[in-house]
Amino acid sequence: SHVMDLPSCELHRLGEIADLVTSVRLSRVPKEKLALALKNEGYIPKLLQLFQVCESVKNTQGLHLLFDIVRGILYLDKAILFEVMFSDECILDVVGCLEYDPCLPRPGWHRESLNKTAKLQEFIPIRDPELRQKIRQTFRAQYIQAIIMPNPSDFEEGFLSTLDSFISSSKDEILQGLQKDEKFLPEVFAQLTNEATAGEQRRELMKFFKEFCAFSFTLPEKRDQFLQTLAKLGFLPTLEMLMVSENLELNTQLIVEVIEQIICSPDPEFGGDNQLMEILCALIDPEKMLATASNFEIFEFLSIFYDRYIHVLTAPLLAAASEEWHEIGNDNFNFFPFEGPHSPGNSNRPALILLVENYQTAEILASVLELLSFCVERHKYHMKVYIINKDLLRRALVLMKSKHKFLALSALRFMRRIVGLKDELYNRYIALGNLFEPVVNAILDNRNRCNLLKSALMELFEFIRMQDIQYLIEHIVENFSDALESVKYIHTFQGLKTKYEQEKDQQNKKLN
Repeated sequence: SHVMDLPSCELHRLGEIADLVTSVRLSRVPKEKLALALKNEGYIPKLLQLFQVCESVKNTQGLHLLFDIVRGILYLDKAILFEVMFSDECILDVVGCLEYDPCLPRPGWHRESLNKTAKLQEFIPIRDPELRQKIRQTFRAQYIQAIIMPNPSDFEEGFLSTLDSFISSSKDEILQGLQKDEKFLPEVFAQLTNEATAGEQRRELMKFFKEFCAFSFTLPEKRDQFLQTLAKLGFLPTLEMLMVSENLELNTQLIVEVIEQIICSPDPEFGGDNQLMEILCALIDPEKMLATASNFEIFEFLSIFYDRYIHVLTAPLLAAASEEWHEIGNDNFNFFPFEGPHSPGNSNRPALILLVENYQTAEILASVLELLSFCVERHKYHMKVYIINKDLLRRALVLMKSKHKFLALSALRFMRRIVGLKDELYNRYIALGNLFEPVVNAILDNRNRCNLLKSALMELFEFIRMQDIQYLIEHIVENFSDALESVKYIHTFQGLKTKYEQEKDQQNKKLN
C-alpha cells in the first residue's frame, strides 16, 4: 500500500491538518497509516514548533486548531506516537496545545500543573537514571489520561486501550526496577521514621510509597512476597506512627485542596464539583468522625477549621459584593448584644452592590452556599458564631439580586436552613439586622410570576407561621406589612398578621 501524503506543516494549512487528524476515526483511512506517516516525517515536532509561534504572537485561531490536532493524534492511540509525545523534548508543548480548548473561556494551566507535580524530588532514593526517566514518562502519560483525555465510557469499548497498556507496562517495569534495588524500600522507611525528616519531605515520600503499594497489590503473583517484605521493614508500626503524628495536618491540607478545586473549577456545570462537594462534606461531617474521635477532638478540629480554613470557602462569597462592603466588613461586629457597625441602627452602612455577572461564577457561588448550608446544620455552634460575627447571611442575601435565579434560590435556601433551626440568637440576628428586606423585595419582584423562587419564598414564610416563631413574626408584620399589602391575596401573610394579633391580644390580657 502507498504511503499517506500529509499536508505540509505550515500555519496556513493547520485547518487541513486538523480536518485530516480529527476525521480519521470516522473515515476508512487506517489509523496505522496516519500514525506511521506522522512518525516517519517527524511531523509532531514540526507541529509543536508551530505551536510556539502561534503562542508567541497570540494566534488564537491557530492555537484552537492545534488543540484539535494534538488531541486527535492522541486519539489515534498508537504507541509509536506516545514515545515521541511523552518525551522530554515534546511533553510540555503537547500539554501546552491541550490548554487551548476552544470550548473553555480561558486557557488551562496544564504546563504549570505538570511542572509542579512531575518534579521528582531528590529525597526519593532512586539511583538508576533510566528508571527515573521511566517514572517521569509514566507520570506524564497518567496525567494526560486522567486530566486531559475523556472518560473512556463516553466512547466505544476499547477506546485508548493502547494508552492503558502503555501505562500499565511502564508501571510494571518501574515496579520490577524498584524491587531489584535492595536498598530502596529500607531507605524510604528510614526517612519516614526519622524525626529529622521535614514534614513536606515526609508527605512526598508517603505519596510516592502509597502509589508504589497500590500498584504492587494489583499483581497477585507478587503480592504475598511484597507484603512479607513490608512486614520485615516494620510497615504497620510506621503507618501507626505517621497516622498519629500527621492525621490532623494531612486532613486539613486535604480540606483546603478540595475547597480550592471547588471554587476554582473551570466547568462546574459539568458536575465535576459534585463529587468534590461530597468529599468535603464527608471530611467535615462530625457524625462521620464519631467512630474514630471523641467529642472533644471533634470540637477541637472544628475550631481549627473555622479559625484557619473556612475563609477559603467563603472567599468567593465575600468577593461577590463591591469594595464598599469590605470597608465595614471587619471583626468588630460583637456577638453580643448586636451593637456594631452592621446593626440596624447604624445609618452609615452603605448598600451592597452585586458584582456577580457570569454563569460560571454563579455556579461556584451556588456550590459555596450549598456547602455553607451543610455547615449550618452540622456545625451548629461554630457556624453560628462565624455567621453572626462576619454578618455572613447579609453577604449571602445580596445574591438575591442576581439575574441567575438558581443563585438567588441558593441564597434563599441558605437563609431557610438558618431559620429552620429556630434558634433564638439567629432570630435576633436576622431581625436586628433587617435581613428580611431582600427577601421581601424578592417577593415583590416575583409577585406576578409563577416560578420556583416564588414558591420557595412562600414556603419560608409559611414555615415561620406554622412553627409560630413569634420573634420573626413580630419583626415581619411590624416592618413589612405595608409592603406586603400588594400580595395580600396570598394567605400566608394574612396568617402571619393573624398570629401577630393573637399574640398581642394574649400579652394584653396578661398585662390586664
